[in-house]
Amino acid sequence: MRYFVAIAGRSIEVELTPEGTRIDGRLVRAEMVAIPGTPVRHLLIDGRSFPLVARAAEAKGAWDILLDGQHFLPEVVDERSRAIRAMTARAGEAPGPRPVRAPMPGLVSRVQVDPGDAVQPGQGIVIIEAMKMENELKAEAAGVVSRILVAAGQVVEKGAVLVEFTAGD
Repeated sequence: MRYFVAIAGRSIEVELTPEGTRIDGRLVRAEMVAIPGTPVRHLLIDGRSFPLVARAAEAKGAWDILLDGQHFLPEVVDERSRAIRAMTARAGEAPGPRPVRAPMPGLVSRVQVDPGDAVQPGQGIVIIEAMKMENELKAEAAGVVSRILVAAGQVVEKGAVLVEFTAGD
């Protein structure tokens, strides 16, 4: 089975085969092990262990992942779903990067951009404090900051739009 993972403006191909897992064509030994009774998992890749917290997000195929103090919001689709999406691309869907949303309730610690700033995939946009940890939310794609809807010290709910973008030139 082949999957496509969209994260930080990049697409990664993951294929599960009888020989093992291929990531962007490279065969790796990979296994995900859950720690019973907790949301913590260990991702084992070629013998290296990466502890992480992974939760399904609201949208189908979307995930909320905390790894090494960094927050990631990847989207995972299988090849069939990807093909269907390509064939039925929604007319009228706004082009450009998706807005940065709060992945969980928290307190905005810092806004790292201003309206009009050009941003690149993976660039830090907003830092939210939640569960006594700071989480840096990053741009998924290149774009230009069009609106900032929060300020430092503001409490936000899960799913709240924090920063909106337009497509860059």
